[in-house]
Amino acid sequence: MADATTEPLLSPTIDTDGAPFWEYAARGELRIQACTACGELRFPPRPCCPHCQSFDSEWRRMSGRGRIWSYVRPHPPLLPAYAAHAPYNAIIVELAEAPRIRLVGNLVAAPDAPLDSVDPERLRIGAKVQVAFTDVDGIAMPRWLLERP
Repeated sequence: MADATTEPLLSPTIDTDGAPFWEYAARGELRIQACTACGELRFPPRPCCPHCQSFDSEWRRMSGRGRIWSYVRPHPPLLPAYAAHAPYNAIIVELAEAPRIRLVGNLVAAPDAPLDSVDPERLRIGAKVQVAFTDVDGIAMPRWLLERP
């Protein structure tokens, strides 16, 4: 059994519909799937538009800006790999261009900073954030930085 220092953090399951999201993330781009028939953005990615039922889509580049819509500070018991990072945060970010699109991530002081790098007292609903990507076990993970550090 692996200990907390060698156990990896959770990784996303990358399926066919979501693979382009992760490919763009690897290039440092935040893109969201959009229906080419009606123009609606959708996340999580899926083959059929829930608004007009079209199967035609494209990936639109977003600014990467948003605001904290909600957050939690997980408390023990935690998965062993996360215990060393406590107290860390998990935030839900509402995208600036698409307020109905919300992404989950962590607020950090810098892209490669540890999950506990932001003082929990700085977490505020409505705080403006900007996406940043960092490599975690070979996957470009979106993390979030305060626009005003």
